[in-house]
Order: sequence, then C-alpha cells, then structure tokens
Amino acid sequence: MSPGPAFDPVSSPYLVPFDRPFDAARAPTRPPKGSPDKQDNQEALADAIARLAKQQELLYADDRFSMLVVFQALDAAGKDGTLRAVLSGINPAGCQVFSFKAPTTEELEHDFLWRCHRAMPERGRIGVWTRSHYEEVLVVRVNPTFLRGQRLPRGVDDLDGLWQERFESIRALEQHAARNGTVIVKFWLNVSKDEQRDRLIERIDEPESNWKFNPGDLAERGKWEQYMTAYSAALTATSRPWAPWYAVPADSKSFMRRTVAEILVATLEGLPLRWPEVSDARRAEMQALRDQLASE
Repeated sequence: MSPGPAFDPVSSPYLVPFDRPFDAARAPTRPPKGSPDKQDNQEALADAIARLAKQQELLYADDRFSMLVVFQALDAAGKDGTLRAVLSGINPAGCQVFSFKAPTTEELEHDFLWRCHRAMPERGRIGVWTRSHYEEVLVVRVNPTFLRGQRLPRGVDDLDGLWQERFESIRALEQHAARNGTVIVKFWLNVSKDEQRDRLIERIDEPESNWKFNPGDLAERGKWEQYMTAYSAALTATSRPWAPWYAVPADSKSFMRRTVAEILVATLEGLPLRWPEVSDARRAEMQALRDQLASE
C-alpha cells in the first residue's frame, strides 16, 4: 500500500538508507574532495532560492500538498543560519516556523507528540521545525532525567522499550501526515566535534555573537558519543521513503546551505503540482472585466 502522495525521496549521497543501520559517528562532516568552492556554492544557492520561491507559489496555488522541513543538529551546527539563507526568497505568508524547546506545563499534560500535531503545516504552506519531536528521542534519551516531569503512566524502568515505542509513534505520525498530503523532508546537519569547538570559541571571542553562547552547550558537548548513539538509532528507525532523513555535512556552511536548498527544490519539483484551472465561463467573465478596465 502506498504510504502517501506521489513523492519520491531525492537521490543524494546524504540520504539515510531505509533498509540498513545508519552510523552517525561515521557520517561525513565535510564536503567530498573536489567539491565546488564557496563562490560556486553561493551562486548555486542563489539559483536554488529563486527556484524555491517559484515552487512555493505553485504549492500555495495548487493547495493539495504541504511541506514539513525538519532540522536537527548539535549545538553550533548552523540551523538558524541555514533557515535564514535557504528560505530568504520565499513569501513569509506561506511559511510557518516552530522550534520545540522544553515542554510547557500544558504540553506536559499531553503525550509527547501532541504539540507537533498542532503545528503541522496547512495545505499550500511550508512548515519548518528547527527543533522537533525528535528532541524526545535525542536530547531526552541522552538526558533521561528529563522524563521525570512527563509522568509517564508506565514509568521509566524500560528505557529501551520506551525509545522503540516512541520511534513507532513517530513513524505512524509521519506516515499519517504523508498519506494526507504532507511532504516531509528531514535534515540532520552533521557538524564535527572540532568544528563545533571552533564555532563555540567564536561565540565567546566575538562580542556580537556572545548572546548565542550558552554554558550548557559545553555540558552537552561532553556527551558527544551518547548523542552519536542516539542519532544513529533515531535516523535508522525513522528514515523512510515518505519521511526521509538527509545527513548533510555541516563543517562548510556554504556547502551545507546549497545542499539543503537543492534537496528542497528537487523535492517540490518532483510533486505533481499544477496551477488551478479556470473554466471557460470564468475566463469569459475575466475577459469582459478586462475590457471594462481597459476602456476606462
């Protein structure tokens, strides 16, 4: 049975496979040798931004599909900068951006996916989650004490079982959304530990970047191996044809932004989008009104 609309994942060397384990620790963080330089990447990004703007207009006019773009990454990987760069040409009225941080008191009164259901993009729009439902199987997995505030009815004695259940719930949510016209594209921006160190130092050294620095980032950096384990498990369990993951090298910002933009454009261009048809009667009415305007 088809899981959703006519949607095929974009072919990419960074597409996380659907049929075998993914090892986050071995995934590339740098562009391959012989890759285009920064200027070429910026020119390609500009072209992709223009194409994305046209596709967004068509997505909105067609009004049958929506797109959900998920970004996950470790600290200083460049989520916000990528979002600003890649979506700089689209109409803000057709875009919805959410960042799921620590759950609120209201959100803790519901299951872990409740707040995500409410933030799904409407038909014709692009939704962007810069932190997402995957926080519950990444950050929470690495910091299981966060579960204490969730008051889970069966407790937290079987954590391995809990993560598998959450993967199953996430797959079900995403498949349901795909069947109802939401095209899901998920990006893990994969920064190396050395590059993260340099960017954190830069946040301290540059006064205009001081506001970005969070001392807690260093505590999470100390759990690097645990995060690699968590990402391996999450991406293996949830990269599916109807909701693919792309593990994009993030040490080069220009390469990362170009790659993300081109995958988004190719995804939209692969959809059966079409401009609304105008009936003959409506066209005749429009022509009559045009003649009226022209005669003024």
